Formats: sequence, structure tokens, C-alpha cells
Amino acid sequence: MQRHLLQAADHPAPWLHGEIARRMAERLPLVRRQPARVIDWWSPTSGSAHLLQAQYPQARILPYGCDNLPLPLPTATGTRWWQRLTGQHSPAEAYVTPPTAELLWANMMLHWVDDLPALLPRWHAALEVDGFLMFSCFGPDTLRELHAVYAELGWGAPGSAWIDMHDLGDELVHAGFADPVMDMERLTLTWDSPAALLAELRGLGRNTASARQPGLRGRAWRRKLDAALTQHLTGADGRLHLSVEIVYGHAFRPVARAKIQAQTEISLDAMREMTRQRNPGRTD
Repeated sequence: MQRHLLQAADHPAPWLHGEIARRMAERLPLVRRQPARVIDWWSPTSGSAHLLQAQYPQARILPYGCDNLPLPLPTATGTRWWQRLTGQHSPAEAYVTPPTAELLWANMMLHWVDDLPALLPRWHAALEVDGFLMFSCFGPDTLRELHAVYAELGWGAPGSAWIDMHDLGDELVHAGFADPVMDMERLTLTWDSPAALLAELRGLGRNTASARQPGLRGRAWRRKLDAALTQHLTGADGRLHLSVEIVYGHAFRPVARAKIQAQTEISLDAMREMTRQRNPGRTD
């Protein structure tokens, strides 16, 4: 999945990402604090830079994931043998910690993350205290009609199984965020041909599901797929329809509190001493 993000960074952000960024920007009035710094997490796929700059003209927009800032990947990613020999490092190695900001914005990239429990603490660390997190991603009902077509044909999954918004909320709390609010909306996308539909899906991402159909597929398979898409996805308007579930979330980083231990051990001698203090006449 991280490989997909690297490949996607070489192309303009899909139009759907720009549309979701616009809808997410409508929620920015929820952020009462005017940020001086805004992290646009993995900005190559975000399609959000102009919206963030328009909303916060005085703020510094930090495009995390561009050439001048670190990529949110493990430090070993992207290293070549000659770089190790000469001591040169890729951007992902040179910077392993993002800058801090009052707002972290992550539009339409969370569903490609391999290790969510590892990413959310990084988001937490990148925010100032009382800083605000806003993100969007695909939900599990995305492309459900396409999943049904593949299942009927006995093929592997056409895409990943994405996380439910309630589970996302739980993960945010576990990572230290406070008052997470999750909601979703369903969109219907339409195309005039199977070729246009598949081209659009390739622009949105690759099939990274572990249960996808293995091996290469030829022209006969593609003709069968086109026929199945036309048969099962064509609506009354003659166009092919697919559902997309968009999950939105926001939360903030609270002031750190001292942890209370779930278990406290008291020695037998200490218990006897406490008993003597409560009952001075006892000698046992």
C-alpha cells in the first residue's frame, strides 16, 4: 500500500480527492483555533493545498510527503546500495519526524495505510497540544457492487477491505486523541462504459487486497469483465453505477494526563501498619 502512495505521488490527485477535500473544507469552521502551521499529510494525493491556503492565508502549509519534507514511511524505504556506501540517504531516511502543527489534515490516504496503529501515534506526535486532526478515507461499503460481481464470477477481491468508522474512532482514542467524531456519506459514481470505469478506478488506486486474483489476465478475461460490468452495474439511465462510502473524522490532541495504574501492590507489612494506624490498640 505504501508503494501505491509512492506511485500516486507521480500523478495529479484524482478529481474525487479534490471533491472530498472541498467537502471536508466545509467542516474547517469547527476548528476555532487559527493554526499557524498546517500539515497536509501526503499532499501529492490530497488535492487540498489551495483550499487550505485559502482558508488560512497567514498559515504555513507544510506539504508532508513532498520532496522538501519527509515521507511517512519507515526509514529504510527507498535506500539504494550506493547510498548506503556513500552515506547518502533518501528523504524518508533523512527525516523520520514530521514538523509539528496546530492542524493535521489527511485527505483520502488513510485507507492505503498498512499499519494504522503505527500511523496514528505519529499523527498524535505531529500535533501541538489542543491541535486538531481532520481526515477522510474510503469506508467498507466502497465498490460493494464490484465486490459482488467478482464474487459471482469466483474471482479474488477487487479491492481491500477498509476499516469501519466506529473502529477508526476506537483506534483514535487508543492513540491518545480526544473527542473523536466520525461520520460518513455515500456517493454514487457513474460512467458511460466499462473502459471509463476501470480507468477511473486505476487512477484512484491499485488493488492491494491479499485475496486478489493471482497471475496475469488476458484479453478474454477483460472481455468477460466488461460484459459482467455492463450486465450488473448498468442503471436505468444506461450508465454504469458504483457506490463509494466516504468516512470523515476529526479529533484533537488533549493535554497529557498522568496514567493511573490498573493494579497496585501492597506488602503484607504495609497492610499491618495501616491496620495498626486505624486500630492503635491492636498488637498483631
